[in-house]
Amino acid sequence: MPRARYKQLVDQLAADIRCGALAPGTRLPTHRELAAQHGIALVTASRVYAELHAMGLVSGETGRGTFVRETSLAPGHGIDQPATEGGMLDLNFNYPTSPGQADLLRQALRQLALSGDLEALLRYQPHAGRPHERALLARHLTDQGLSVTAQQMLIVNGAQHGLALTLQTLLKPGDVVAVDALTYPGFKAAAAARGVELLAIPCDASGPDFAALAALCRARRVRAIYSMPTLHNPLGWVLDQRQRERLIDIAREHDLLIIEDAAYAFLASSAPAPLAALAPERTVHVSGFSKNIATGLRVGYLTAPAVWVAALERSIRASTWNTPGIMTALVCAWIEDGTLARLQAQKREDARCRQALARRVLAGLQPIGHEAGYFLWLPLPAEVRADQVVARLLHEQVAVSTAEPFSTSEQVPHALRLALGSVTLAQLEDGLDKVRQAIAHFAY
Repeated sequence: MPRARYKQLVDQLAADIRCGALAPGTRLPTHRELAAQHGIALVTASRVYAELHAMGLVSGETGRGTFVRETSLAPGHGIDQPATEGGMLDLNFNYPTSPGQADLLRQALRQLALSGDLEALLRYQPHAGRPHERALLARHLTDQGLSVTAQQMLIVNGAQHGLALTLQTLLKPGDVVAVDALTYPGFKAAAAARGVELLAIPCDASGPDFAALAALCRARRVRAIYSMPTLHNPLGWVLDQRQRERLIDIAREHDLLIIEDAAYAFLASSAPAPLAALAPERTVHVSGFSKNIATGLRVGYLTAPAVWVAALERSIRASTWNTPGIMTALVCAWIEDGTLARLQAQKREDARCRQALARRVLAGLQPIGHEAGYFLWLPLPAEVRADQVVARLLHEQVAVSTAEPFSTSEQVPHALRLALGSVTLAQLEDGLDKVRQAIAHFAY
């Protein structure tokens, strides 16, 4: 088929989709049917659909066919869209708070203003944090089963900064990182910025497929694995001891760096030891205080084997110079006086309450999640498309995420990720009921 005619077919189909002549959810002809209808080669028909897919207009699903996308949603909906507008129920991003946290902040700022250390907080801080604060955070981790020295602790500008630093420091562009087929979108963004390749590990509600991971390591030169062993985002699993040992065995056999993300780990009260405790020679452990205190603080930390600390510290200097001293001082004060422990206990109870509410409202839809998690993964019935459900919910003033931001494989499942921690309980019940109704509208 001459190039002009081939481009004309792409343009024609694109125009039909954009004007609504081909409605969202329409099943398009198979590749063979398209080739026969227009007298083109099969490979050319595949190329037509590939271009439409690259334009965000169609999606191909193994065993089901090629479908028109809901074009009112950006391909990155769930991570790239702007903050929700006033009146929108946000079931997309999590920023859980406890009653009285604003008063806690006022009190903490007053105490900080009276401290003799105040002037020091206005100056540049050591790149990895002040020694006494690094020591305090190291002691804090002993309660989570992780024993590290103050010298192995680096204070960063939130857990996302810690992940980006790890990639920037310990990996090169072109390196391969194994990740779960569904994973945290922020890590995908950091990996793209560093130019590393992500390879998907098949997974289900109980954890990753370790046989597939081992096969992947034999087939490719995998450099690292990114893991959320305790309260995985978005699936909510907590890997048991046997699973953690299997992951570490593979990492040691293939000399993998382990990047352990523990952002939500505080919600799981009886998890096995962190990977960093089981494989301290190869694990960077990253977490922060966004979920257990407040997202606006932007204080995080990472721990690493001593051999990598100097290089990581240089990356902090290159990226942000240091963590803001006032924010770090506030967090450390709340650790010392027990405020953090109280907030974490309150949020664990709050998350359990919200999970129970969600499972009651969504009964029959088989949601996946941890009993104390602040999010749910909701696979959709086979005949229901996620983009159409999300678009309908936006008209109902409810923001949720599709699977696309979380997916690292070619086949994106039709599912929703529901954040439960950013609205009142009454608003949550109302929003979840609208989710249930939107799914029912498209089910047949």
